Amino acid sequence: MDRYLAMQLISPFLFGVGAFTSVVLAIDSLFELLRKVVESGLPLNIALEIFLLKLPYVMVYSFPMSTLLATLMTYSRLSSESELIALRGCGVSVYRMVLTAVVLSFAVTLITYLFNEQIAPAANYKATITLAEALKSDQPSFKQQNIYYPEYREFKEADGTRKKILSRLFYADQFDGKQMNGLTIIDRSRGGVDQIVVSESAKWNTQKQVWDFYNGTIYLVATDRSYRNILRFEHQQLQLPRTPLTLAESSRDYGEMNISQALEQLEIERLGGNDQKIRKLQVRIQQKIAFPFICVIFGLVGSVMGSIPQRTGRGTSFGISVIVIFSYYLLLSVSGALAQAGILSPLIGAWLPNLFGLATGLFLLLRVARR
Repeated sequence: MDRYLAMQLISPFLFGVGAFTSVVLAIDSLFELLRKVVESGLPLNIALEIFLLKLPYVMVYSFPMSTLLATLMTYSRLSSESELIALRGCGVSVYRMVLTAVVLSFAVTLITYLFNEQIAPAANYKATITLAEALKSDQPSFKQQNIYYPEYREFKEADGTRKKILSRLFYADQFDGKQMNGLTIIDRSRGGVDQIVVSESAKWNTQKQVWDFYNGTIYLVATDRSYRNILRFEHQQLQLPRTPLTLAESSRDYGEMNISQALEQLEIERLGGNDQKIRKLQVRIQQKIAFPFICVIFGLVGSVMGSIPQRTGRGTSFGISVIVIFSYYLLLSVSGALAQAGILSPLIGAWLPNLFGLATGLFLLLRVARR
């Protein structure tokens, strides 16, 4: 029975992967690449390479959708042809019939995790680099322009409440891979005097672990906002953290990082103390962990809904799948936004859609089993 059900599930699953991948790719990448070919002169062979590099990222999202479609189509067909009724007549419970789909969904979960963690981020990052190089874009693959890095410190007020204030602000217009250009640093970490550094360029000195600033001016400002001193320099070394350089070198889009890279980025953001960025990254990390498990939930929901005695064609199954998928992604967006706003914890915000889907699947399973 397991072998028979598995063989019945494979064909619609592959059909779903092809269908959903094609639709998402057409919406997400194909039209944009064609526009760049026509308007920006992007070579066709580069456009094809980028298109293929985008495939793993899109397939990550098509696997759960295909699992839902495959289980719903297969179990609906078996139900309409009375094969599930025959199995129940032989003493096979609904729980046992659904178990096959759930186990296979676990296998798809592992594949989704592999793609989402190892293949898709690297391929997506490579696609970004390839496109930037082909167009000779001024927007490089990592965060080379408008590098902004704030540091905060906490202090306790007289009433015992704790507040955060800006301790140091690092800004650079551009990073070319070797040096920062167009720098402005506001340093309020020293007691009694604030330091403002304006410099044409700066490099990190690996041997001395300091910054080498070139062609700039240092303004020393007293706490009463009066000028204390102005120093012009051609070369000046300053003890400032390396974190802005690390941020420029390692910063990627969320879709271009695996969990390990996202955790490293989180540590960098924590040094800056920007609570909004920290919380957003925490939510993204939890979503990255939680997302592959939706395959199991979709497998459960699809097989249970398909087991309900009815006559459902492929079109109806596809329509139901789209509704379920839309509902899941809507809940995922809402819970993610609530988590980023601080209303929900990052853990709850990421896992809430999965918990809701699991509760729905178990509820439907219990109802079908009682029939």
